[in-house]
Amino acid sequence: MDVPAAVSERTGSAPGRVNLIGEHTDYNGGFALPLAIPARTTARVRTRDDGQVVAASTAPGTEPARFAADSSPGDVTGWAAYVAGVFWALRDAGHDVPGADVHVDSTVPAGAGLSSSHALECAVAVTLNDLHGLGLDRTTLALLVQRAENHYVGAPTGAMDQMASLYGQDGHVILFDARAMTAEPVPCDLAAAGLSLVVVDTRVHHEHVDGGYGARRASCEAAAKLLGVETLREVQDDPLDDVLAQLDDDVMVRRVRHVLTENARVLDTVALLRAGRAAEIGPLLTASHVSMRDDYEITVPEVDTAVEAALGAGALGARMTGGGFGGSVVALAATADETRVGDAVRAAFDLRGYPAPSVFTVRPAAGAGIEEDTQ
Repeated sequence: MDVPAAVSERTGSAPGRVNLIGEHTDYNGGFALPLAIPARTTARVRTRDDGQVVAASTAPGTEPARFAADSSPGDVTGWAAYVAGVFWALRDAGHDVPGADVHVDSTVPAGAGLSSSHALECAVAVTLNDLHGLGLDRTTLALLVQRAENHYVGAPTGAMDQMASLYGQDGHVILFDARAMTAEPVPCDLAAAGLSLVVVDTRVHHEHVDGGYGARRASCEAAAKLLGVETLREVQDDPLDDVLAQLDDDVMVRRVRHVLTENARVLDTVALLRAGRAAEIGPLLTASHVSMRDDYEITVPEVDTAVEAALGAGALGARMTGGGFGGSVVALAATADETRVGDAVRAAFDLRGYPAPSVFTVRPAAGAGIEEDTQ
């Protein structure tokens, strides 16, 4: 009688993230300050011996997908491309991962600027890494997930979201240095300071594969070439006016100004947090939003409305979080004011005829990991 082959199974998960400050800096070699959030994506992976991957998700509107474990970019589209891309990136790096049944469940809102796609990819990556004993460290996994995102899915993102999802820690934000590819935890006990982070999902969904994100990245890369450097990070310490004077295109000037001033705001925020002065970071968050609105031009009316309403209701600072063109806003508020801030945003949306936003609070949470051992 044939003996059934051993079946290996693992369940892993990875969180979404809120970027406290530092937007569109990662692909420019700069700094960002994200935090992992309690909302997570879970991936249950069970190996198959036929070289096929069957991916299913509990998310509304998703259909199960079947594809080869050795698929190539372009073979799989839609939500399952994020799963296929992780298999492709691992195999392309020399890790002969077999087929699998992949079942996905998530509490990270899709398209809300909270990095739902990277939570999915990181959940699959950490699970496959553990299931097959690949021994890859988290930075390597982040780079592989970025490769999947860039070359399989076709979204020109940096590595900040992946590093936040993989390196998140309870009670800490993560100082991500994109040039050094390091993730340094920075204590951020907002509750002890009587503060809350209020997130507003505007329900204006965005996709990184759309052209706006790529156009911003291309503009920055063109500017770096004109400046004779590999990334804009290399001119971070030069006088800003001197750098901008070398550029003769107004759009490029504004894009570069955002990146360089945003890096400075990240470092100023870190210094305040380390000094126990979290309540003072509010103006930096708001300045970041103004820069994204006016210089990087990645906000939309719903996002701007949410920021204005939050500030009008007493928030200490507020900004769009995520890649832009929709998504979410994060506001820093006294815990006693968080309900008033949320109510003010809802009222402003109602007044303008926008769909009702989703408003909730977040705290810095743990990063990706294995949920259980089911082998």
